[in-house]
Amino acid sequence: MSIMGFIPLLLLVAGYAWYVSLISRRNKAREAMSSIDVQLRKRFDLVPNVVKLAQNFMTHEKSLLNELTALRAQVDQPYRPNDPEDVKAHMEAANKLNAGLRQLFAVAENYPELRSSDTIVRAQETFEEVEANIAAARRFYNASVTQLNNAVEIFPGSIIAGFANVLPMPFYEVEEASRAPIDVNDYMKSE
Repeated sequence: MSIMGFIPLLLLVAGYAWYVSLISRRNKAREAMSSIDVQLRKRFDLVPNVVKLAQNFMTHEKSLLNELTALRAQVDQPYRPNDPEDVKAHMEAANKLNAGLRQLFAVAENYPELRSSDTIVRAQETFEEVEANIAAARRFYNASVTQLNNAVEIFPGSIIAGFANVLPMPFYEVEEASRAPIDVNDYMKSE
């Protein structure tokens, strides 16, 4: 075989290896998103129990409880893991549900009978455990997305990704409210 025949063969093998690498990285990012979804499902399943319990005590917080129920339904909507915009919308809905649950637990502090309930204490502990698992799954997802996006955006991966229809995926980012500076006076109770 001449050197002129060997070069195209070498390029073809290298291109195929890069293609396999892209697909593997995309699948790893999808797997990481599935890990987040498993944890989100645990949190999702916790919502009705917490809302039901809270309804018994929180007569003045109906709008918050209704909002949590609506957010839960929004998170339960199916999404396409191949579509970066769908993935991003799913992540945003999950972040809103998380913020709503945190707000519910904060409001629950104003209801001593609710705060002293063993069920709400266990629900809060479960919520914190699930949140820790979600944080770990998000780190894994973002690391996988970094590897995928680097492979997709750097030459020759950009060309091969275009042929293979492999798109960069969005990072799992915190909502804007979490980036705002914290005013300690908001959390201080006046006596």
